Amino acid sequence: METVIVRASAPVTLVGGSALDAATLRRSLAHAPVLMAADGGADHAIAAGHLPEAVIGDMDSISAAARAALGPARLYPIAEQDSTDFDKCLRAITAPFVIAVGFDGNRMDHALAAFNTLVRQPGPPCILLGPRDAVFCAPARPIHLALPPGARLSLFPMGAVTGQARGLRWPIDGIDFAPDGRIGTSNEVATPPVRLHFSAARMLVIVPATALAAVVSALFPG
Repeated sequence: METVIVRASAPVTLVGGSALDAATLRRSLAHAPVLMAADGGADHAIAAGHLPEAVIGDMDSISAAARAALGPARLYPIAEQDSTDFDKCLRAITAPFVIAVGFDGNRMDHALAAFNTLVRQPGPPCILLGPRDAVFCAPARPIHLALPPGARLSLFPMGAVTGQARGLRWPIDGIDFAPDGRIGTSNEVATPPVRLHFSAARMLVIVPATALAAVVSALFPG
């Protein structure tokens, strides 16, 4: 495990190598104002008008132009190939929390790898944010989500887990969830706020990207 190489006192927006949606970046920066990038995500950040404070990764996709614009002091190469750049970044960053944009991508394998990293939690708590969805691993403690009636709320277990919920259209109490068994996609809010409590930090919660403020408030109160 790497020593922490970047410390931020404020939440971090981490830009990945997938195409970056301008509205998604603005939404993230409103809650996580420190901008960093994972490898080739630096090019997307620069194209959007932002110089990352740090770029972390194996540096196999960042362009020569981005390297020159940033200078060596902002580049933090990690050479090993046993983990993704997303994983490398979270291991190397200390921050109150991270919102990761540009990691949902056009490839299913990249998305699955990002979900795996969310559940393993190698560093600060993290929310994956895309143009349509916000995804987080629910902690093993009660959380309250202030979502409007009818809002989509999907649950996908990344391991064996049980839970309790109030405010959902379809109850989940008493269900043994597992990735190769029962899942909970396409649920929705009936009576807000939604109250969730899971037996272990193994459940991904997927809500609309427009619900980011509610997710941040639920996970990081105060």
